[in-house]
Amino acid sequence: MPRTWRPPFPLDVAGVLGPLRRGPGDVAYREAGGLWLTANTPSGPATLHVTRPDDVVADAWGDGADWLLDRLPALLGADDDDAAFECHHPLVAESRRRRPGLRLGSTGRVWDALLPAVLEQKVTVVEAHRSYRELCTRFGTPAPGPAPAGMRVPPTPRAVLGITDWEWHRAGVDGARRRALVAAAQVAHRLEAAAELRGDRGRALLRKVPGIGVWTAAEVAQRAWGDPDAVSFGDFHLAGLVGWALLGRPLDDDGMAELLTPYAPQRHRAVRYVELSGARKPRFAPRFAPRDYRAM
Repeated sequence: MPRTWRPPFPLDVAGVLGPLRRGPGDVAYREAGGLWLTANTPSGPATLHVTRPDDVVADAWGDGADWLLDRLPALLGADDDDAAFECHHPLVAESRRRRPGLRLGSTGRVWDALLPAVLEQKVTVVEAHRSYRELCTRFGTPAPGPAPAGMRVPPTPRAVLGITDWEWHRAGVDGARRRALVAAAQVAHRLEAAAELRGDRGRALLRKVPGIGVWTAAEVAQRAWGDPDAVSFGDFHLAGLVGWALLGRPLDDDGMAELLTPYAPQRHRAVRYVELSGARKPRFAPRFAPRDYRAM
């Protein structure tokens, strides 16, 4: 049975759900007559379809359908509170003015955010998205319901633990990332508690797993519980982008941390406004060439 929800605030559905998309070929996220998402829920796999002709209208299929529909407002940012946010830079203020519907959504699902985040460690996004797509296709399950052709539910922790060394190699995943994923899959049921702990405590729980550091924990926190202060320190591009956008010069992580101090405890929200402002850092060298671990 479809659910209808009228958000009590301006809402950009595509902008809120956009961070869940892992590249243009993501088989767990599609834009086709609305937005389609697949997920592993506590009740089982499910597919969610969201449209907004006026109010938000959602339908879901699979064992986890009711779980996804019950969490629809949180997914679209109903639990996000930006009332105390202050813009300390003109670019942030202008970006906020132009995007009144930006919210930080909360999936409530740690594992589904953790899997692609680990795959994105220290490789290009092209490599990471290719590996994620292959793992979902080979070890995920077909999307329940009338989802677009080819959509898959991401692999469960159990499925990840069953992947052989050869299959990891075939998917282009090196040893460090596969070890981190196996370690996380072994304690995945405990890691889901991070979404309830939230904040520093939630990120600290994730970092107890070998191979999950500050960057990965922040990437998960941003999506699993809409953490407004989880900055992706350690990102190859982020500090440079923030520095050029707000100061007109490059920064390292320490410089970015100092620059964002006035925005605490909503530093990630400030970064989102920078990312969506259209600002770009100058390019001084050719793009980094993706590596293909399958050929090694």
